[in-house]
Amino acid sequence: MKDQLITSTQSSDIFSAAFLLPNVGAPFVIGLAVGYFAKKMLRLALFIGGGAIVLMFVSEYYGFFTLSDASLQHAATVATETAESSGNFLINRLSSITGKGMSSVAGFYCGLKMG
Repeated sequence: MKDQLITSTQSSDIFSAAFLLPNVGAPFVIGLAVGYFAKKMLRLALFIGGGAIVLMFVSEYYGFFTLSDASLQHAATVATETAESSGNFLINRLSSITGKGMSSVAGFYCGLKMG
């Protein structure tokens, strides 16, 4: 009887490692990895995009073509909207990993901060 009481209290203990690791720890690590990767890829995309814009400015200076400010702003708006929608997709997907989804989303934001 005493063994049954101990095992039943251990399985319902929310602070035990058996409960916390799969329900809080693993989703947090998944979110952390996704957030870190997302920030690194965003930095790489901004670096490449900035280089492309500088090349366009230089080629405009030397008269290869003309670049209007409106088309440049439109391209920046489209890129911003695309980045925002992919960020929302990642957060929605991460929040479905666990019941509440808070640990994976918190890990995502920590990964963004670290990256």
